[in-house]
Amino acid sequence: MDNIEQGKTAAITSYILIIGVFIAMSMNSGEDKNSYASFHIRQALGLSITFISLGLIISNFDNPMISISMWVFLSVLWTYAIFSAINGETKPIPLLGGFFQKAFKSIS
Repeated sequence: MDNIEQGKTAAITSYILIIGVFIAMSMNSGEDKNSYASFHIRQALGLSITFISLGLIISNFDNPMISISMWVFLSVLWTYAIFSAINGETKPIPLLGGFFQKAFKSIS
Protein backbone atom coordinates (compact mmCIF):
# COMPACT_ATOMS: atom_id res chain seq x y z
CA MET A 1 0.00 0.00 0.00
CA ASP A 2 2.87 2.39 0.74
CA ASN A 3 4.25 1.69 -2.73
CA ILE A 4 0.97 2.87 -4.28
CA GLU A 5 0.69 5.99 -2.12
CA GLN A 6 4.30 6.98 -2.84
CA GLY A 7 3.87 6.55 -6.59
CA LYS A 8 0.36 7.95 -6.95
CA THR A 9 1.43 11.54 -7.71
CA ALA A 10 3.80 10.44 -10.48
CA ALA A 11 1.19 8.00 -11.83
CA ILE A 12 -1.51 10.65 -12.10
CA THR A 13 0.93 13.24 -13.48
CA SER A 14 1.91 10.87 -16.28
CA TYR A 15 -1.55 11.18 -17.85
CA ILE A 16 -1.23 14.95 -18.44
CA LEU A 17 -0.48 14.86 -22.18
CA ILE A 18 3.00 13.86 -23.33
CA ILE A 19 4.74 16.38 -21.08
CA GLY A 20 3.24 14.66 -18.05
CA VAL A 21 5.00 11.44 -19.02
CA PHE A 22 8.37 13.18 -18.99
CA ILE A 23 7.64 14.95 -15.71
CA ALA A 24 6.54 11.65 -14.13
CA MET A 25 9.66 9.92 -15.45
CA SER A 26 11.84 12.51 -13.75
CA MET A 27 9.77 12.20 -10.56
CA ASN A 28 10.29 8.43 -10.63
CA SER A 29 14.01 8.50 -11.44
CA GLY A 30 16.66 7.55 -8.98
CA GLU A 31 17.59 4.40 -7.13
CA ASP A 32 14.21 3.71 -5.53
CA LYS A 33 11.93 3.63 -8.57
CA ASN A 34 8.30 3.04 -7.75
CA SER A 35 6.82 0.08 -9.63
CA TYR A 36 3.29 1.51 -9.40
CA ALA A 37 4.37 4.79 -10.98
CA SER A 38 6.40 2.93 -13.62
CA PHE A 39 3.34 0.89 -14.62
CA HIS A 40 1.27 4.03 -15.18
CA ILE A 41 4.12 5.87 -16.92
CA ARG A 42 4.30 3.03 -19.46
CA GLN A 43 0.52 3.13 -19.95
CA ALA A 44 0.50 6.93 -20.37
CA LEU A 45 3.43 6.88 -22.78
CA GLY A 46 1.63 4.29 -24.89
CA LEU A 47 -1.56 6.35 -24.90
CA SER A 48 0.34 9.49 -25.92
CA ILE A 49 2.14 7.74 -28.76
CA THR A 50 -1.14 6.15 -29.89
CA PHE A 51 -2.84 9.56 -29.86
CA ILE A 52 -0.08 11.18 -31.92
CA SER A 53 0.13 8.25 -34.37
CA LEU A 54 -3.61 8.00 -34.94
CA GLY A 55 -3.83 11.78 -35.23
CA LEU A 56 -1.20 11.84 -37.96
CA ILE A 57 -2.90 9.04 -39.88
CA ILE A 58 -6.44 10.35 -39.48
CA SER A 59 -5.49 13.92 -40.37
CA ASN A 60 -5.15 12.72 -43.97
CA PHE A 61 -8.87 12.00 -44.12
CA ASP A 62 -11.46 14.73 -44.42
CA ASN A 63 -14.17 12.88 -42.56
CA PRO A 64 -15.47 14.11 -39.19
CA MET A 65 -16.81 10.65 -38.29
CA ILE A 66 -13.31 9.18 -38.39
CA SER A 67 -11.92 12.01 -36.26
CA ILE A 68 -14.75 11.84 -33.74
CA SER A 69 -14.33 8.07 -33.48
CA MET A 70 -10.63 8.48 -32.67
CA TRP A 71 -11.33 11.12 -30.03
CA VAL A 72 -14.04 9.03 -28.37
CA PHE A 73 -11.87 5.89 -28.42
CA LEU A 74 -8.85 7.61 -26.88
CA SER A 75 -10.96 9.60 -24.39
CA VAL A 76 -12.50 6.40 -23.07
CA LEU A 77 -9.08 4.75 -22.71
CA TRP A 78 -7.59 7.84 -21.06
CA THR A 79 -10.52 8.10 -18.60
CA TYR A 80 -10.17 4.41 -17.73
CA ALA A 81 -6.43 4.82 -17.17
CA ILE A 82 -6.59 7.98 -15.04
CA PHE A 83 -9.29 6.53 -12.80
CA SER A 84 -7.21 3.39 -12.43
CA ALA A 85 -4.29 5.54 -11.26
CA ILE A 86 -6.46 7.57 -8.89
CA ASN A 87 -7.97 4.42 -7.36
CA GLY A 88 -4.56 2.80 -6.80
CA GLU A 89 -5.08 0.02 -9.33
CA THR A 90 -2.67 -1.44 -11.86
CA LYS A 91 -5.17 -2.58 -14.47
CA PRO A 92 -3.84 -2.37 -18.03
CA ILE A 93 -5.78 -0.28 -20.52
CA PRO A 94 -8.22 -2.45 -22.51
CA LEU A 95 -6.96 -3.64 -25.90
CA LEU A 96 -3.56 -1.93 -25.74
CA GLY A 97 -2.36 -1.97 -22.12
CA GLY A 98 -0.60 -5.34 -22.23
CA PHE A 99 1.21 -4.31 -25.40
CA PHE A 100 2.32 -1.03 -23.79
CA GLN A 101 3.73 -2.90 -20.78
CA LYS A 102 5.77 -5.19 -23.05
CA ALA A 103 6.86 -2.52 -25.52
CA PHE A 104 8.06 -0.10 -22.82
CA LYS A 105 9.38 -2.63 -20.28
CA SER A 106 12.75 -0.85 -20.24
CA ILE A 107 11.02 2.17 -18.68
CA SER A 108 10.89 1.42 -15.00
